[in-house]
Amino acid sequence: MDSGLEPIPITSQKHDPAWKHCQMFKNGERVELKCIYCSKVFKGGGIHRIKEHLAGQKGNASTCSRVPPDVRALMQQSLDGVVVKKRNRQKLDEEITNIKPRPHGEVESLAHQDDVNSGIQFIGVPDTLEPDTTSLVVNREEGATSSRNADRRKRGRGKNSSARDAVGVGVSNSAGLGSKKVNNYVHMAIGRFLYDIGAPLDAVNSAYFQPMIDAIASGGSGILLPSYHDLRGWILKNSVEEVKNDIHKCRATWERTGCSILVDQWDSEDGRVILSFFVHSPEGTMFLRTEDASETINSSDALYELLKGMVEEVGEKHVLQVITTGSKEQYIAAGRRLTETFTSLYWAPCAAHSIDLILEDFGNIDWISEVIEQGRSITRFVYNHSEILNMVRRYTFGNDIIEPEATRFATNFTTLKRLVDLKHNLQAMITSQEWVACLYSKKKGGLEMSDCISNQSFWSSCNLIIHLTNSLLRVLRIVSNQKRPGMGYVYAAMYRAKEAIKKELVKKEDYTVYWDIIDHRWEQQRNLPLHAAGFYLNPKYFYSIEGDLHNDILSGILDCIERLIPDTKVQDKISKEIISYKNAAGDFGRKMAIRTRDTLLPAEWWSTYGGGCPNLARLAIRILSQTCSLIGYKRNQVCFQKLHDTGNSLEHQRLSDLVFVQHNLRLRQMVVKSNGQESIDPISSDNTSVVENWVRSKDIHLEPPVASYWMAVDPPSANTMLLGAANDEAEDLGTGFNDYEIFCSTKDGEEENAEDNVVV
Repeated sequence: MDSGLEPIPITSQKHDPAWKHCQMFKNGERVELKCIYCSKVFKGGGIHRIKEHLAGQKGNASTCSRVPPDVRALMQQSLDGVVVKKRNRQKLDEEITNIKPRPHGEVESLAHQDDVNSGIQFIGVPDTLEPDTTSLVVNREEGATSSRNADRRKRGRGKNSSARDAVGVGVSNSAGLGSKKVNNYVHMAIGRFLYDIGAPLDAVNSAYFQPMIDAIASGGSGILLPSYHDLRGWILKNSVEEVKNDIHKCRATWERTGCSILVDQWDSEDGRVILSFFVHSPEGTMFLRTEDASETINSSDALYELLKGMVEEVGEKHVLQVITTGSKEQYIAAGRRLTETFTSLYWAPCAAHSIDLILEDFGNIDWISEVIEQGRSITRFVYNHSEILNMVRRYTFGNDIIEPEATRFATNFTTLKRLVDLKHNLQAMITSQEWVACLYSKKKGGLEMSDCISNQSFWSSCNLIIHLTNSLLRVLRIVSNQKRPGMGYVYAAMYRAKEAIKKELVKKEDYTVYWDIIDHRWEQQRNLPLHAAGFYLNPKYFYSIEGDLHNDILSGILDCIERLIPDTKVQDKISKEIISYKNAAGDFGRKMAIRTRDTLLPAEWWSTYGGGCPNLARLAIRILSQTCSLIGYKRNQVCFQKLHDTGNSLEHQRLSDLVFVQHNLRLRQMVVKSNGQESIDPISSDNTSVVENWVRSKDIHLEPPVASYWMAVDPPSANTMLLGAANDEAEDLGTGFNDYEIFCSTKDGEEENAEDNVVV
């Protein structure tokens, strides 16, 4: 063998049968293949040329004289399969090319017809879409060679491009010949597949849907699809390795940023209680595994053992806190015992869940509940009549009057705000000639809707509710944000929420009604030193305090120093470095540092300007990198049920890996898709859990059976200029925190002690 050749291992991902009968070497920048039977070296042509060599097919390669007969037959069978695929591809090209275009006006009219089946008639389903059963081998290398050849053909082609090029190179190219026909053809095929398997239609919103389409298109029409066993086998195995590699990269950052363990509890449809375990850090949230806790959920001892095991698995030195879904007695007991065992971490209930409970209690107040029900009388009527829904969307320029939020209690208040935002549009609609001429305006629901929209008292009540709850909704969004850790903002956000209620109602006997609700649900959060420490270490807020610092904030940072830093020598160093931070000495006082207090994320600010106080900076980065809440993710109950139902240990391991991959892929795309999502359709059953009370009709058969109501509904297309641009929730918190009544959550008779809780 030439001394310049460097052997390259052939991985298990190379599935062409010819790879088993050759060796791969690297010669400089070139990859060469060598036949193991006759030792002939091929400096080009890829695995396809090796296959022709072994099959004895003359033309592009010499024939191997030493290959065993059975291997020669196998290689010939594989080459025959390639020929069949090319023939099928040519037939598909002919089918697409022969689709006769309809006149422009006729195509436009089809878009407004009620009978969607008309699309099937002119698109058709050619027989050439039958799966290729004669070829049993996937030739990836040949596909890559074909792709390179296609690129060369593309550079040299003239004005006339075939329909096959439109499919293979990019079906979304609207400038291509017959691109609308090709798109319709592809879209109908996708639709039939999803309908056949019963998949949720929002599957097309997956971040991995377009890459899948691109990968299929790049392989051409003859690509051989993965089998059932491929998906259960090597594909799943490779996906597990990919996810584990991602977790390994995240784990490498935990030494610097620390992490939080998240424990989500939910009830499956079959009555099981499932606990899901995650690890969150600024690099992302990672799913670890699930446990069926149906038999142990009411035992604080069992919960403690589960939480203890997770801390040990992740690493005690990395974990700053363990967050659980709720704050029931068994969680409180298990959390208290956990913090006694591990003296360098905290336990906390989910902040988002606490805010949601506050919103639920607000919604149960009689006068607020009555206003919410009035708003629902409007939306229920609108969203159960296609003619009215289309009319509303025209007058609101495509906007919906329902705004789904993460929970149904939050949706109650975001929808009231949306109604107020569109108030003038709705009033213009019910005073229009179109509304007067509409038969539905004379029905009971239409009359009630007109009365409500015309009622100034309703709008005044909505405005008051918005002023009471808007700041709480802001807290919910801050603590649920996937890109900006909430620990540096939650304390200030809750301060602003109580401040807004006090300013709106003025009288103590009025605003304390709502403060008492907040204090009751927020008690566990208020006692968490991490929140106060996050406020203290966020330069945006710390340097905005004029005068004295409230004792609760100082106690919070001191508690975190003692608990999170076991080494007393390091504690003493941090105490000295705090003086530099307080006086804005050294790099903290640079003009750049002062300008970027408001623009950089708090942890980034410390990373940039905290070099002179390394011990305090390390603690600040770890605290400010933490979340305050669990993440909201879409669960697949079918997978969970299969996982916990199977009695076979091997299949249980496989299903565990499947759930592991599925959840981590969904978590990964949550951050990727956090911006630029399409408008959510409130009617969709995918949003039932949060909007049901706003769209559910008492009578499901509202329109005549002959009316094709859903086919006549215009799709939503939000006009953001009409609603106003979305603001950065954290940037809106402002500066200045000097109301000691808010800090102390004082009750009657406690005001005189408020001034005592101040340190200079």
